Formats: sequence, C-alpha cells, structure tokens
Amino acid sequence: MKTMKLLVAGLLSFVPALAMAQEGGPAGGMGVMGQVIFFAGFIAIFYFLIWRPQSKRAKEHKELMAGLNKGDEVVTSGGVAGRITKVADDFIVLEVADNVEIKVQKVAVGAALPKGTLKDI
Repeated sequence: MKTMKLLVAGLLSFVPALAMAQEGGPAGGMGVMGQVIFFAGFIAIFYFLIWRPQSKRAKEHKELMAGLNKGDEVVTSGGVAGRITKVADDFIVLEVADNVEIKVQKVAVGAALPKGTLKDI
C-alpha cells in the first residue's frame, strides 16, 4: 500500500512537467471581445436573478407598510394574525383576540389578508 502511494505521488510530480512539454496550437484564449461579452452576460444574470427581484419585493413591502390602515387584517413575519386597531409612525397595535392587543413594528408585517379572513380561522 505504501509503495502504491509513493508510485502515485511520483507520477503526479511529473504532471506539470509533461503539461509544459506538450506542444499545442496557438495559445489564443478568449479575446478582448469575448471577455467583454462574458462580463456583460455575468452582469445581466446578476441583475435579472438577484438585484431586480429583490428590489421589486422591497418596493412591494414598502407600499404595503405605507398602506396599512385601521381595520386591516394582517399577518406578521412571525406568523401572528390580527386586526389593526391603531397605526403610528413605526408601530401598529394588533388585536389578536377579544381584548388582547399587541404592539408590533410596521416592518414586521408580512402580508395583508382579505377582509373576513380572521373570522374563518
């Protein structure tokens, strides 16, 4: 087993020398135009798969927070469902049950529910 390891190690030590000794055709990699196209493609993929959807979600969430009114039914990002009883600058008060109210930050609101959803739950 030890001799096998030494044999493999010895052969692997010659690989760089063999690779340098081989003659090939012209060593023309990707030209300048190819690099520009590759870079532009990379930026386009980054834009359409990462940046654009993220900014779209952020815009929708900002509109949701701006449109919160008293009486709306919402679900927080933690999963608490309730009806808004008071709206302040940064906080809202949710009624989660009869005579049970909690204060929640506006940014914690995950989604607005259709009217009457809490009665069905």
